[in-house]
Amino acid sequence: MKPKPTVPLLLAGVAAVLAARSAVPADAGDPPPDPRELPYYMIPNIPDAAEAYWAPDSRHLIAQTRDKRALPTKHGGLGALTWIFTADGTEMWNVNDHGQDGCSFFFPDGQRIVWTSTRDHLDMPVGNWSDSDDYPQGAELYSSDLHGGHIQRLTNNKWYEAEVSVSPDGKWIAFGRQIDGKMDIWVMRSDGTGEFQVTRTDEWQEGAPFFMPDSEHIIFRAWKRADYKKVRPTPMTIFTIRRDGTDWRRHTFDNGMNWHPVPAPDGRHYVYVRALSESNWEIYLGDLAGGEPKRLTYFDNLDFLAQVSPDGRKMNWARARGPGFMQGIRTFVMDVSSLEIGPEHAVPFDPNWGQPMR
Repeated sequence: MKPKPTVPLLLAGVAAVLAARSAVPADAGDPPPDPRELPYYMIPNIPDAAEAYWAPDSRHLIAQTRDKRALPTKHGGLGALTWIFTADGTEMWNVNDHGQDGCSFFFPDGQRIVWTSTRDHLDMPVGNWSDSDDYPQGAELYSSDLHGGHIQRLTNNKWYEAEVSVSPDGKWIAFGRQIDGKMDIWVMRSDGTGEFQVTRTDEWQEGAPFFMPDSEHIIFRAWKRADYKKVRPTPMTIFTIRRDGTDWRRHTFDNGMNWHPVPAPDGRHYVYVRALSESNWEIYLGDLAGGEPKRLTYFDNLDFLAQVSPDGRKMNWARARGPGFMQGIRTFVMDVSSLEIGPEHAVPFDPNWGQPMR
């Protein structure tokens, strides 16, 4: 990657980023790290950024970040726009400058990105990215270079399209699309052509699709309409499916919230969010081959939206450090090299993993 010169940092005088192997508090106001957690640090200088994804270089991240130029949220708070920053907080630049942005992802060449925005539908209701009953209709998908140049709009409708990712071979984009309140997974080629609907269900609401390393299988979560807003936190199940919509398999079997599964580079493990209570969510490492998941975070609040870096050595995730729900969200990086889930441990996708859906 060849970033432009660094823009002025948003916070001046912040101490150098903690070494990845140090085990000291991320902030003076935080409790000491739990000894059961692997060493971690909080990325300095960047504002609230909940959902960050690694670049192929395992150094840069892309995220929707609170920005004064964004369209305000439905309740008058700061909206988010797409930014790219380094894991040490020394470089940061803006991609989009208007509308409201959702999730984003790097192409494997490290030179292009895909991102979600309402930038072309400012006349439509703002909506709420966290409420399936009120998702921002008119959230479209775009691709561009790393600095927001050479923008190509990939979708052209007034539905909700977000939860986007790119296949490791760079040929496919997976995303969630909601039509008339019904959420399904779709794929298209990287240039926006060849749209194909992967899931077609009335009761299950599928989303957050991420390609496995083979670029053929997709891991995702889904909840049932009957549970939404009736059970809290919403029960969610983790599944895999082939890109062509066949071989849908289930991988979690409890009635709890199992959310946002993202595959590790080894092709067998994945990190995801498990809710221990309505206000305590933690990051776990799951195994598609089965077995008990491994808990990675121990913090009495919200830990969520994790991803392992392409080199398998780091995991970023969001931690809510404020007194209220989803307040004080900052991005953290954990040293997960000891878990041995990097590409050097890669295994082929086993079609017998999980339980077939009938």
